[in-house]
Amino acid sequence: MSNKNLLMVKHSQMESERITLRPVLLSDADDMYEYTSDEQTTRYIYDPHTDLNQTKKMIANYYMKQPIGMYAIVLKESNKMIGTIEFRIHEGNNSGELGFTLNSHFWGKGYMTEAGKVILELAFHTLGLDRVYAGHDARNVASGKVLSRLGMTYEGTLRRDQMVKGVLTDSRHYSILKEEYLNSTK
Repeated sequence: MSNKNLLMVKHSQMESERITLRPVLLSDADDMYEYTSDEQTTRYIYDPHTDLNQTKKMIANYYMKQPIGMYAIVLKESNKMIGTIEFRIHEGNNSGELGFTLNSHFWGKGYMTEAGKVILELAFHTLGLDRVYAGHDARNVASGKVLSRLGMTYEGTLRRDQMVKGVLTDSRHYSILKEEYLNSTK
């Protein structure tokens, strides 16, 4: 196990003012199904789940199979799991890739920006990465706004580079460099 993966394991649970980031558990299935079955939440990702077992399989085969960097976003006040944020390290270029999903009932409240800030702190202060980047379906304007609020710079659009629900879609890409992050948090 690399040193960065060891640090990720040591930071498998983190918190901020309103949320806790922790590993996704099978006991999160009901909360996760609430948004995996919601067309508005899954519109730019995958077909909505039609039964709870589908969500349980996704938790087991995706989130729990390789749990490093996979976080449930949990509200401190209610212990409700409202989404996920993923962070994958790419050691070859000392960078990290960010991805996220949030229950549509919690959009517009700043939770994803708050979770993203926790991840950026981990990326640049703890892991010493040089760059964090993310991409999103170009039709999903809200994701771009989250990335901008995190201080990320729009880099460009890759045309028809990903298949979403059987349709080739464009994706917009953003990044933030270590020095940009450090300058923004002074």
